[in-house]
Amino acid sequence: MPHLPELLSPVGSFSSLQAAINAGADAIYFGVEQLNMRTRSAHSFQIADIKEISKTCHKNGLKAYITLNTVMYDHDMQLLQSILKEVKKQKIDAVIASDYAVIEPCCRMKIPLHISTQANVSNIETVQFYSRFADVVVLARELTLKQVEHICTTIKRKKIKGVSGELMKVEVFVHGALCMAVSGKCYLSLHSQNASANRGACVQNCRHSYTVTDNESGEELKVENEYIMSAQDLCTINILDQLVKAGVSVFKIEGRSKGAEYVQVVTECYREAIISIGNNSYTSEKIAGWMERLSAVYNRGFWEGYYLGHKLGKWTKGPGSVAIEKKVYVGRGSKFYPRIGVGEFLIESGSIKPGDTLMVTGPKIGVLKEKINRLMVNGSEGTTAGKGDKITFPVLARVTETDKLYKILPREDA
Repeated sequence: MPHLPELLSPVGSFSSLQAAINAGADAIYFGVEQLNMRTRSAHSFQIADIKEISKTCHKNGLKAYITLNTVMYDHDMQLLQSILKEVKKQKIDAVIASDYAVIEPCCRMKIPLHISTQANVSNIETVQFYSRFADVVVLARELTLKQVEHICTTIKRKKIKGVSGELMKVEVFVHGALCMAVSGKCYLSLHSQNASANRGACVQNCRHSYTVTDNESGEELKVENEYIMSAQDLCTINILDQLVKAGVSVFKIEGRSKGAEYVQVVTECYREAIISIGNNSYTSEKIAGWMERLSAVYNRGFWEGYYLGHKLGKWTKGPGSVAIEKKVYVGRGSKFYPRIGVGEFLIESGSIKPGDTLMVTGPKIGVLKEKINRLMVNGSEGTTAGKGDKITFPVLARVTETDKLYKILPREDA
């Protein structure tokens, strides 16, 4: 059996954390305050949340990594020190960083360190340099499979060890959004809005459509795809066996700003694929099934990124998701009946009828998705539920008022 890599899932909320646990992640990564690369696009955790994240992960056998991978300014140093003190206190398993302002205090405080993809690690010499500080390097996203394999093989051949005394581990992204810039180092947002992507404040200029005009003739340049800077999402589920064979130690899923359902579905699919590779049941039929499930949650279309040495990237045909399903908010949790395992939900918009597929997301549930064949409305069986009604159905975990209820629709019906 080949060595199977760690599966690392993104977490941007406690609902996503529970979803990652439910789906079989080995580890999660998260950010706090404004010192992570998803400050604008996700509701970041606060320093006070680190304790609960660490406790929940370790209780469930997962590792927890914190991202501190933005460009650091002098005015960030006080906040950085506060975060690192809490990281050390709560025994977070590692810090993911690229700036020496983070690397140095981590080494001094003996906090395990992973080198972020923001460091653009693309060769064995750079791996060897960072081995004096860290145990894991997240490779640049622009490398091919052959380049990844060469780095992994050379680490073993040269016996390049990290600070722990173990061989350096290689981590790569296997799924999620790709940026047109080199390993995410983009300045478009800074130029146009004074909002630096390298500080987690990207406004996603590259996801917009643009018209290119010849200033002398006034003629517009017509291109086949107007979203010429917006890359499709990375998906390696169909070449995952090759990444295992290459010797990668950690498979990383992108998506801290995505919903809990994205975390659950993507983690489940890649967990199943890793298991299948391990027991030699990784087949084209299974790959097709995983692709269908992955296409149901947020995505901009899929390709294998740069791993297969494509001459050009694949670009999106529109500004947003092309997921085959869409979630529509209909209500929230209102009560839980623990003796019978039933949750009550208040409908705040839209309507529900028997046969609808509902999804609940929450910090205790994670994600629950099921088709409702029998609809209980205000305590009795009904044919429809609308605004102000309360519906009940069985759930596996405690329902709280922060839980959200959605109706799942085919995209063309949404």
